[in-house]
Amino acid sequence: MMESVLHTQDPLADDPAAWDAFVCGHAHAHFLQLDAWGRLKSRFGWSSQRVCLNGEGGRPCGGVQVLFRRVAGITLAYAPRGPLVDWSDPASTEALLERVEQVARSQGAAFLKLEPDLLDTDENRARLRELGFRPSPQTIQPRSTIVVDLAPSEDEILARMKSKWRYNIRLAERKGVAVRPASPGDLPRFLEIMQETADRDGFAVHSGAYYRTAYELFTPDRGVFLLAEADGCILGGIVVLIAGATAWYVWGASSNQGRNLMPNHALQWAGMQWAKAHGAVRYDLWGIPDEIGQVAVGMSRGRGGAIPATDIPVDVQSLPRGDLWGVFRFKQGFGGVVERFVGAWDRPLRPLLYQGYRAGVALRRRGGTNRNLPHAARELAAETLADIRSMWPPAQAREALSAVDDPATWRAVLAQLPEPHVLQSWEWGEVKAQTGWRAQRYVTPSTGKPAAAFQFLTRQPFPGLPFSIGYIPKGPLLNW
Repeated sequence: MMESVLHTQDPLADDPAAWDAFVCGHAHAHFLQLDAWGRLKSRFGWSSQRVCLNGEGGRPCGGVQVLFRRVAGITLAYAPRGPLVDWSDPASTEALLERVEQVARSQGAAFLKLEPDLLDTDENRARLRELGFRPSPQTIQPRSTIVVDLAPSEDEILARMKSKWRYNIRLAERKGVAVRPASPGDLPRFLEIMQETADRDGFAVHSGAYYRTAYELFTPDRGVFLLAEADGCILGGIVVLIAGATAWYVWGASSNQGRNLMPNHALQWAGMQWAKAHGAVRYDLWGIPDEIGQVAVGMSRGRGGAIPATDIPVDVQSLPRGDLWGVFRFKQGFGGVVERFVGAWDRPLRPLLYQGYRAGVALRRRGGTNRNLPHAARELAAETLADIRSMWPPAQAREALSAVDDPATWRAVLAQLPEPHVLQSWEWGEVKAQTGWRAQRYVTPSTGKPAAAFQFLTRQPFPGLPFSIGYIPKGPLLNW
């Protein structure tokens, strides 16, 4: 049975070694809940506090590390990849979250934000709603990712990769690329390459002090900084952190030099080997475009099970090389499956301040213009324009359709076709126009009466991406 009184000063919360043992032994273990992560963030503007729940015999049955930060006059309480609970036990989960809310209120937090280690399912979303949380307008951690299974032998792991990825790993070895753990003396060069990567690919990076502190706190027990070098020249590096049975590729840097030697492929393979040697059975590549994750969720509902990254119906050769699309292009070849999490969920504690936070996020999102579209989106638009043109119907086919621009004519057309549906009515198109859709109506003329007609709805699902979706509800109308 769970104790009715929760201890404010819990030995588990106050003992870093005991806390990390609890985290690493949990089914949802994550590096973002380790003591080292809390200490890292506490040196760069955050504070952290741990809350624990004891069950029968005083054994911990749940816990969470909460980060606090004040931004623009609003205090945020944030649990990255937490809490660590048995989500199938609503009573203990709610008891822990009630204690967390007490702590958050004592810190003056406007809201409590969770980004739990839960996959994006209807059941998990329902659980969070029942606990008083709502989807947040701001997700902080990557919501979609690719995970490589490390349980098989190294030969089997390699066999699951794309052939070009295996070739590049072996090519790097033949070309003399060696991968080794970084020493403190290597950090200045690692930081130089990190900045080089940021300048080239347009990514934001942390300060040098941030990475040096991470090295100090995580290595050698909870992580490794790996460097790839050839002929004494460091060509790239990655940071891999581990908690429980999972390792994460968290940060990466690659020089403009020696890219033809494939050091990045060598680094990822070395990261997987290091993780496997340290007991991990999962290697999380940590972040891909969330649109890919959404597609994978839809596919899994139809097929069941996790979706291999290489099964996503996208032409990777047409994807731009920059931004997260370039990241996906690289990561999808390592033989992993796509996972998507439920994302960030908020429980408002001070409603007025929380509404101010939501308004600030909304204003920030609306501040962009077409001139500020991500480089990846602009490049993707240019690369796929030719394909779009090639798929466009020939001129004579387009001329066989006549647009209908007034309600009376459209109603007359529908009256002459078999089984017209309300979703093809003019009025339905006007309703959808209020929610961001554009309605267009077309008819195929024929002698005496129309041969066919349809109402075509289009909208842009993701602002900033260069494509729209089209939908013909309950149509076309014709004599099938």
